Amino acid sequence: MTAPAFRARGLVRRFRGPRPAPFAAPTWTTALDDVDIDIDAGARVGIIGESGSGKSTLVRVLLGLDAPTAGTVEFDGRRVDARGRARELHWLRRQTGIVFQDPYGSLDPRMSVGRIVGEPLFALGIDGDRRARVRQTLERVGLDPAMAARYPHEFSGGQRQRIALARAIVHRPRVLVGDEPMSALDVTVRAQILRLIDDLRRDEGFTLVMVSHDIGVVQNLCTDVIVMKDGRVVEEGPTEKVLLQPQVAYTRRLLASIPTIEPPRS
Repeated sequence: MTAPAFRARGLVRRFRGPRPAPFAAPTWTTALDDVDIDIDAGARVGIIGESGSGKSTLVRVLLGLDAPTAGTVEFDGRRVDARGRARELHWLRRQTGIVFQDPYGSLDPRMSVGRIVGEPLFALGIDGDRRARVRQTLERVGLDPAMAARYPHEFSGGQRQRIALARAIVHRPRVLVGDEPMSALDVTVRAQILRLIDDLRRDEGFTLVMVSHDIGVVQNLCTDVIVMKDGRVVEEGPTEKVLLQPQVAYTRRLLASIPTIEPPRS
């Protein structure tokens, strides 16, 4: 039996807030509260919950972008320590890629698309014909390789998210994480990016972790679901079972809050 891609035990993440008065004790906010999860290699996992439930904090801790207050994270059996120097986590960066919510805010406006997409190749010291890899990756996400000389402001929101996706997969990671990657896109573009991610997953075989408040995205992309509330995992299991037969009252309320369009009366 192979080790899970990610294994987390007892994760706690607290953030220090402002003092209510000059000599008062500081306040603390708990974003993660004793979280245990396993994500198997090749899995397609959706993480859902209300805003502030701890979804994004969880994936940041898993990827070593933030250090937990307590608890441990392992990737492929190796300890992830975000408290050390950035270079010490190059091995993890080589195996993972992430697409953020805002496609414009996550791209450096001063860099050309070619430099943006190729940045992981240089940062991680990946040898080979880097320009050719960038061109191939742009084409893979549905963009003309000739666009490599252009800048982010010259593209639409959907195209910018394709650029962000290209940057996340150019180094051929084993895990792709999406942190609300479609919430800033309109419905038509969202469907296109959804199909693109699914096609890439089938072709590349990477593990997929998708944070989303859009239940439809999780239904289409993920075979398993983790439901979070107030920094805790309250329910998890196969997507079909959790979304069609939720066992926890919070999950039922979450699903009931999804807006529906009533058919017109005759």
